[in-house]
Amino acid sequence: MPVLVTLGVFGDGHKEILDLRLAGNESTQAWRQVVQGLAHRGLATPELAVVDGSVGLRGALERQWPTMPVQRCTAHKLRNLESLLPRALREELAEDYRRVIYADSATESARLRRGFVARWSKVHQGVVKSFEEAGDELFTFQRFPRSQWKSLRTTNALERVNGEFRRRTKTQASLPAEQAVLLLLFGLLKTGYVRMRRINGWRDMRPHTEEQEAA
Repeated sequence: MPVLVTLGVFGDGHKEILDLRLAGNESTQAWRQVVQGLAHRGLATPELAVVDGSVGLRGALERQWPTMPVQRCTAHKLRNLESLLPRALREELAEDYRRVIYADSATESARLRRGFVARWSKVHQGVVKSFEEAGDELFTFQRFPRSQWKSLRTTNALERVNGEFRRRTKTQASLPAEQAVLLLLFGLLKTGYVRMRRINGWRDMRPHTEEQEAA
């Protein structure tokens, strides 16, 4: 059963779990309940949402905060692209892709992006189609200070939390009810067993009001 986790970054750069719940699926409706709950609790439009490409989550965010910038996780997209190719071509693809994503400037990234499309359109049209499906949302992080790019272009911080959740739940022979699962996961967070450091470039966080404290 999916565990839907929302990780927030506050104005001083520290991270905190804003919502944690079990869901039967990752549909738009399931994520809609999460997003509506956050808004009801007072969360204003975040400055950025970093997502893994889930159609359900993307739809829920767009409905609640239609003007909010969205960053597609570049690591998830790379895995999607690699899955389309035979193993012999995956390393070459990854190298080309990382040059685009890890370029030193938005201008250089745009140049390499055009070259990536031109080259791989001759090798595998499916790769180019998947790459272009994400569009500019793969590069939203470039609107923010350079010092923050490493933290903003992937969902790695959240993946580490999810990974720890999976590791701990696998050690349990059984749990009596859904509530017990949530208590276990919440306990890991509350006791500090799962540690989260501030994002890279937190000193360059934009000025914020109290209403915009969580993003």
